[in-house]
Amino acid sequence: MSSKEFAKDEIFKDHVISGRKLSKHIRREVKVEVARLTEQYGISPKLVTILVGADPGSQMYVRMKVKASNKAGILSENHNLPEKTTQAELLTLIQKINADREVHGILVQLPLPTHIDEKAIISAIDARKDVDGFSPTNIYRLFYGEEELSSATPQGIVTMLDYLGMDDLSGKHAVIINRSNIVGKPLIMLLLNRNATVTVCHSRTADLASFTRQADVLVTAIGRRKSKEDPFYITSDMIKEGAVVIDVATPHGDVDFENVKEKALWVTPVPGGVGPMTITMLLKNVVAAYTAQIS
Repeated sequence: MSSKEFAKDEIFKDHVISGRKLSKHIRREVKVEVARLTEQYGISPKLVTILVGADPGSQMYVRMKVKASNKAGILSENHNLPEKTTQAELLTLIQKINADREVHGILVQLPLPTHIDEKAIISAIDARKDVDGFSPTNIYRLFYGEEELSSATPQGIVTMLDYLGMDDLSGKHAVIINRSNIVGKPLIMLLLNRNATVTVCHSRTADLASFTRQADVLVTAIGRRKSKEDPFYITSDMIKEGAVVIDVATPHGDVDFENVKEKALWVTPVPGGVGPMTITMLLKNVVAAYTAQIS
């Protein structure tokens, strides 16, 4: 039985895609690959994370990334810098890590304090070590269908589709409700590279439901529900029968999960859907970066 067939049997059930179970399955594969590569080359993959300031959410995400890396056998090092760190100081640190041949992945946790230019920082990271996939070089490769390191959340979404056997989306209409640099824009290219017809919706889109009802694949990442009691942005009457619905919004989701799963072919829960896949794709990016550098 192949890896993907195993995942399908265990992970896709009753119209629900368990990103948590799929993530565990892929992380086991990553751990095996890391051990093999470490034995082959005599050096372990290493990820360096950089956190500027003390934002609780950012601190939590960095801890999760470091923990997942360590479990996979990937070495990790974290730089916790004070809020007052200057742009010049941060650039100096990045240049030092770029030059360190024992470091294979660099991740600067976003957002950065307002006095630091995020674009300048992202552009300073060696594209070969840019495991977030945000550098101009990696965006260029993505644009031309030659992605090597791409943004983790969009990569997690298309990986779910790949495991569903939807790696070729010819004739399928994908609708994305998000136009951010982190999710929506990279996802456009990943879906186009899989031959989907892609429509992008956002806060200025009129009559959102007229677009969502056309979607064979609907990806929503609005994320403005403040509590579980707030109205859902995507209800069952807004989706096409048999659609695949991917809910990226955290912590409360955009989709009326219980009702949508009765109409959708597949739907992701929140939590336990796309979230776990994001860190898993980061691990895969670290391994890909390591392999390209060390070989």
